[in-house]
Amino acid sequence: MPSAKRSLLVLGGIGVASGFLSALFGVGGGIVVVPALVLLLGFDSRAATATSLAAIGITALAGATSFSLVEHVDWDAAVLVGLPALAGSLAGVRLQHRISSRVLTLLFATFIVAVAVVLFVE
Repeated sequence: MPSAKRSLLVLGGIGVASGFLSALFGVGGGIVVVPALVLLLGFDSRAATATSLAAIGITALAGATSFSLVEHVDWDAAVLVGLPALAGSLAGVRLQHRISSRVLTLLFATFIVAVAVVLFVE
């Protein structure tokens, strides 16, 4: 396990990278934070996912506020996506507790590869 000082620096770096990529591409939590926490700090997949979700709340608030100031947020669409996403998140947490960490990691990797292929082909 990394030293406390190194861990703080790594966590800060992960935060900067995820915030930047989140604002630039709309990604950050699952694609950057979860793998970084697992690979760089030895988090298990469940703790990485939970930590990422908590961090996303802070990032989302800052990003939404910034974009809202220049009137780029469609609040009706945000609510229509956000409320079902809340239900999906709760269902995902329940399911995650029933799946082994290894299977969860493989499912995540498969999802990321599938998204990459679709984006590449498009």
